[in-house]
Amino acid sequence: MLKHSTRRWLAGLGVAGALVAASASPAVAEEPGDELLLYANNALVAPGGEAKSVTLYAFAETLPEKLTLTIDRGDVDGFATVVLGDRVSGCKEAGAVITCALDGTEITDYLVNLTVTAKDSAAPGDKGELVLSVAAKGIPTATARSTIEVGEGVDLKTERSLEFAGDPGATVKAPLTVANIGDRPARGTVLLLAMTPGLTPARRHSNCSYLSEFGSNLAQCHFGEEIPPGAALQLDDSSALTIASDAWAPGRQYGQAIWFAKGDWEEFIGDFSGADWEKGSGSAMTLVPAPASRARAVKQTDKDTTNNVAWIDATVTGDQRADVAATGAEVTGAAGGTVIAKVGFVNNGPAAINSYSPGELLTGALVTVPAGATVVDAPEQCSPGTAEEPTGWYGEPGGRVYFCEWFELRRKGEAAVFEFGLRIDKVGGAPGSVRLLHFGPGEPGKVVDLNPKNDTAALVVKGATGGEGGGGDDPELPITGDSAGLVAGIGGLLLVAGGGGYLVAKRRRTRFVA
Repeated sequence: MLKHSTRRWLAGLGVAGALVAASASPAVAEEPGDELLLYANNALVAPGGEAKSVTLYAFAETLPEKLTLTIDRGDVDGFATVVLGDRVSGCKEAGAVITCALDGTEITDYLVNLTVTAKDSAAPGDKGELVLSVAAKGIPTATARSTIEVGEGVDLKTERSLEFAGDPGATVKAPLTVANIGDRPARGTVLLLAMTPGLTPARRHSNCSYLSEFGSNLAQCHFGEEIPPGAALQLDDSSALTIASDAWAPGRQYGQAIWFAKGDWEEFIGDFSGADWEKGSGSAMTLVPAPASRARAVKQTDKDTTNNVAWIDATVTGDQRADVAATGAEVTGAAGGTVIAKVGFVNNGPAAINSYSPGELLTGALVTVPAGATVVDAPEQCSPGTAEEPTGWYGEPGGRVYFCEWFELRRKGEAAVFEFGLRIDKVGGAPGSVRLLHFGPGEPGKVVDLNPKNDTAALVVKGATGGEGGGGDDPELPITGDSAGLVAGIGGLLLVAGGGGYLVAKRRRTRFVA
């Protein structure tokens, strides 16, 4: 567990996360055993096209202090150029092989990034493998393979932004466009929508699939229409977006619309193994000719993906906020016994909280332990100390005051629960408390809880008449969704990242933010 890496509520707006457009199915360690697992994405490139990245990740409980990384480019050297994409010290090149001496104590998942470009002499269909191996004393050598393939280059382009405004619950048209500014037809396209929890597609089309994960609403839509060079198409009139009825208002919701050539999408989506996409059942959404003013100004790969993204910016009008109430506990036990205290908070609505949208309420809790009790089991979201002055690690027992963070969206009626194991050293001590802390990246004084009077609750330990003691008398709070792990930052958009980013997120329950 990383120490105090999630104090983002006090850091203001952050920017993190990126789209890895050259991702593909995982290449994992051939002999991982229980020690080391490697992952490297694949890359699809085109002569004259942009460079793509291959990123190598290593997953292990702990890494040895000294690692030797070997990158063998021999199988792709005839049609692709592969170089180190960042400054890695201790690397040497001998022909097609790169060897690097790495310090495992400085590595957290990410090992190295490589930049791949197609040579001018490359032909569509050329294919080979990068072989990436990691060796260290005391563990089996692990090897991953990254497939490098040459595709036919196309060039898609979209408008830079889609902006609209509406009250919570409003639905607006979303005529997103895609143009072919290349010199050959684009044979099919895929649109990825990635949006904050307060923004969703208004309809579920049969040629689209949908996913809500890591604090983002995602949709992938497939189109078979061929786009000739110089032509521009847009989504038909059925395309619309809805502002959630419980969106914070006034506020902002964000998203991105990203267009993929079919070959790039196949590489990208291969990394989402295990993702539970839900296919839509409504009528298919189609591409239709865009207004004239928008037009033209083996696999296909986009030679320039920097013009494939449209930012979606929704201004939420009206006045809708939330009341968040602290939840305390009263537990009973005898001296020497251990009891479980479940504390936290509940969102009384009407607006949702903790979605990390600008100007919206973010809530955590400061838990003071009752006198005469000792924390023997602390929640993984809580660390000793305050938000401003941490004194320990997440989940560390023995603290007297804990700052607890909650990273999941909470709608009306949903609760956040922190479960403490308390050893009763002496009964009859002064009660503890649960005090809510509200944060938000908006202007000071603008983000407020509707009812501050219920932001504090008692945490009480009562003596038992006999027995060892046990659970508390408080009813269990409703829990919906998983608790989150590390958060990538607070920003306007919660965006999915491809390849190793998704794998890291599944391991750490990371929320992507851009």
